[in-house]
Amino acid sequence: MKLLVINGPNINFLGIREPEIYGKTTYNDMLATIEAYARQREVSISFFQSNHEGALVDAIQEAYYNKVDGIVINPAAYTHTSIAILDALKAVGIPTVEVHLSAVENREDFRQISYVGKYACKTITGQGVNGYLMAIDHLMDMLK
Repeated sequence: MKLLVINGPNINFLGIREPEIYGKTTYNDMLATIEAYARQREVSISFFQSNHEGALVDAIQEAYYNKVDGIVINPAAYTHTSIAILDALKAVGIPTVEVHLSAVENREDFRQISYVGKYACKTITGQGVNGYLMAIDHLMDMLK
């Protein structure tokens, strides 16, 4: 099984940005945890992060050509604004789990809208890095 983990803006600043909300785990530590878990589950995993909406759309489209089986995506702030990311996910038709480190449903009003959630087969919030691991498990179960 081949999965792609996509992270949006400011996720690369984990451990630096608002640690009271996002924790002290760094982005590289998070990737190492996800990679080790995927290896243990015998899943091929790759990562993409960008602060630019168009680059995220390009990565989603590239996943189609690379025959990725599933996508785990934390679109970060673009969750609440990007119809382009939603359209890209719908276009490629790849099963997708939306992940958020924090419990966005308990945060500001503008974070209550999720365009990606209109496509994702599951949304996991408030589980920190473990949310990514839960997303891998969900996709594995779903794609068997």
